[in-house]
Amino acid sequence: MAEIITMPRLSDTMTEGVVAEWLKKVGDKVEEGDILAQIETDKATMEFESFNEGYLLHIGLQVGETAPVDSLLAIIGEKGEDISELLAGNKAPEVNKEESSLPVAEKEVSASTETTSAEDTFVVPDNITVVTMPRLSDTMTDGTVAAWLKKVGDQVSEGDILAEIETDKATMEFESFNEGTLLYVGLQEGENAPVDSLLAIIGEAGTDVTEVVSKFKSASTAPAAEEKAPAVEKETPKTVSENASATTATATKRVSAINSENGRIIASPLAKALAEEKGINLAKVIGTGDSGRIIKIDIENYNPVVEVAANTAASVLAAPSGEISRTEVKNSQMRKAIVKALDNSQTTAVNFTVTMDIDMDNAIASRKVINSIPDTKISFNDLVVKATAMALKSHPQVNTEWTNEQTIYNNHISIGVAVAIEDGLVVPVIPFTDTKSLTQIGAEVKELAVKAKNKKLTPDEMSGSTFTVSNLGMFGVDHFTSIINQPNSAILSVGGIKQKPVVKNGEIVVGNVMTLTLACDHRTIDGAVGAAFMNTLKEYIENPVTMLA
Repeated sequence: MAEIITMPRLSDTMTEGVVAEWLKKVGDKVEEGDILAQIETDKATMEFESFNEGYLLHIGLQVGETAPVDSLLAIIGEKGEDISELLAGNKAPEVNKEESSLPVAEKEVSASTETTSAEDTFVVPDNITVVTMPRLSDTMTDGTVAAWLKKVGDQVSEGDILAEIETDKATMEFESFNEGTLLYVGLQEGENAPVDSLLAIIGEAGTDVTEVVSKFKSASTAPAAEEKAPAVEKETPKTVSENASATTATATKRVSAINSENGRIIASPLAKALAEEKGINLAKVIGTGDSGRIIKIDIENYNPVVEVAANTAASVLAAPSGEISRTEVKNSQMRKAIVKALDNSQTTAVNFTVTMDIDMDNAIASRKVINSIPDTKISFNDLVVKATAMALKSHPQVNTEWTNEQTIYNNHISIGVAVAIEDGLVVPVIPFTDTKSLTQIGAEVKELAVKAKNKKLTPDEMSGSTFTVSNLGMFGVDHFTSIINQPNSAILSVGGIKQKPVVKNGEIVVGNVMTLTLACDHRTIDGAVGAAFMNTLKEYIENPVTMLA
């Protein structure tokens, strides 16, 4: 189904944009992550990438033309799809040039008061700037403040990172295009609001912004405010008695903090950086800051043994014996996006699976030799990713995408590696995987996994895969079946290595076995093709030396 792509708001003060250059033309195939155009904003000329896939059916603005944010920019859909109704229903209305030149906040506040008398009309003072929730992707309708990097009273320079904003795609850094003092914060960490909502106010130190905040809030719709659940009820679950021990009280404080922030861990930027440096999983650290926030001293004093005891106490207290207890955690933007993608995959792809056991004896021995080399360390998953890339070269039918009009053969191989994070699942991509060595693959996978867990992956790093590998072996899973990560035609599920009785040279011996399951889209891959691919993959993994040639 055709999708309308609108002029994005690429900065918090952007009210209109100019198409500096189109990187695609009508009729071109567009992949998720492709750069559609270069858009000139009030700050800079920026690349605008597509979050949709299909064919570019219509271009609404020619190079050099200007249009307001949210105007029709392009339409992407199936090849040959009729878009006449979309064009008829989305003609941009005439825009008053004088109004379009106003800052976003000034337009919003003025609009809310246009029916009042002239003396009641309010205009944002020149010495402050209202910063609104930015639209960081063309599909973003609302955003969540994951973390503030500045606090009220801090000096802000142009280019400073104000906050981390969670969108439906990723958690992204939001930089300031203004300078001054942070006078007001409109959303607390964990709070969600629509695009263009009041996010912050920056201006001269000491400026009274009470009237600005009041006017801006009055311009927002009442129903939106009513939809918010009472904060106190969720943020303060009463699960600890006054006489509870210090350990259990701290543990419950930790659970409370996680619930109050929509399931995310609250940590200061310094604590996050220190945890990453020391290789500490923030999910296992007890925060002693406000509302259970993890701060620097918590990382420095982290003790795994104490944490296990505290978590055990918290889990018991969270559900008292004999009582019905529930905790509501708001669905994150990432979780909603995952559900949408999985639902689409399950309802469109025609799936079948192929399962095969792999003898890992040679792989175990080869990995031991490789890792004995100084400054070299690869995992079994790296071996699987490398072998998969090489097998795809021999079986291009598996490296395809389905559209209603044609099957697209990808002449390059870029493997996505599924990574479990706190809020769900992301798939960072190793571009041109077949051209890279085992050590290169290992280093890239490790780097991307760390960025994924810290929610620092960019949209570019999560787009463009032609095949996906999902590994649950480290969780003790023998075998499983994954849902295809569209537009890929297949996904490989990797189980753990188990010792089993196997037959070798006519004798039953103990062998190391790993089970692989390939889920295929039958629209592009037939059973025999899937089986042939698995046999080639098996040969590479069971004989790792063939991957080093």
